[in-house]
Amino acid sequence: MTLKNDVLEEIARIRDTGLREIEEATDAAVLETVRIRHLARKAPLSQILRGLGDLDPTERARIGQAANTTRRALEDALTEREAGFGPRVATAGVDPTRPGLRPARGHAHVLTQTEDRILSIFRGMGFAVARSRDIEDDYHNFEALNIPKGHSARDMQDTFFMSENIVLRTHTSPGQIRVMKSTPPPVRMVFPGRVYRRETEDASHLSEFHQVEVLYVDHGVTMKDLKGTLAYFARSLFGSDLDVRFRPSYFPFVEPGAEMDIECFQCRKRGCRICKQSGWIEILGSGMVHTWVLREVGYDPEAVSGYAAGMGVERIAMLRHGITDIRLFYENDLRFLTQF
Repeated sequence: MTLKNDVLEEIARIRDTGLREIEEATDAAVLETVRIRHLARKAPLSQILRGLGDLDPTERARIGQAANTTRRALEDALTEREAGFGPRVATAGVDPTRPGLRPARGHAHVLTQTEDRILSIFRGMGFAVARSRDIEDDYHNFEALNIPKGHSARDMQDTFFMSENIVLRTHTSPGQIRVMKSTPPPVRMVFPGRVYRRETEDASHLSEFHQVEVLYVDHGVTMKDLKGTLAYFARSLFGSDLDVRFRPSYFPFVEPGAEMDIECFQCRKRGCRICKQSGWIEILGSGMVHTWVLREVGYDPEAVSGYAAGMGVERIAMLRHGITDIRLFYENDLRFLTQF
């Protein structure tokens, strides 16, 4: 018998043996052993293919065709058989039946969580949510809010001007003007959004931050309604047993105006670092909508009245979570963000 016939018989034997063993394999581990035995680099079939270069061209063609046909037949049979066993065990010691590792899941940013919580409380009291534009004209940002050109209150809000009369809004109050001009009373809404002021950035100041403003205008709205609504809001956010107080303050678009403080939840009015030894923490500004503003939007101040309030979302988040540097919200450090 010639060398060629001997090799062809060996290839046929490898084929028959391999196909039989694949068919008889009882699990993925046995199937992997069969694959290594017949298709690995040191397997007889692989040795035959590597030795083709030493053969006569006529023998090389016939033996090479037979060897490659057998290899494909074994590979196809292995693939089909593997489908019945699940994934192949590629590494010793790996248990394919164990649950996989879950990839890390993203979640809402702490500021988004805080804003959502604020809006949820006011929605529960019957307030609707309205969003307005970030780029405003001077009239809606200042003039209609009783802040004419030259008014000292403009110095409190160092402004980014895009042109002589177009600004990046310094508060979300322009949304209140737009809603009141297009909506007859009653109006009960909250206005969340991003605002912009030229600030020297430090641990407590940014040039871009978030606010939520509150507006309620109807017949017979009083300071009592303001205090009751905001006290309920603060206790829903920080704890039902916290004391609250209102202090007189000045805002050009409300009269009278008041800042609202909550009892320091860390020291309970004994004095600590968080409340700067005062026992109280300021969380928002508020007041009764100025009669000048009501007239400007077309309301009759003899028939209706209302209150407004505004708060910084970053400040609320810092108080709720004990954060001491406002810049942490924007540094995208996952070690910080994944805590919330």
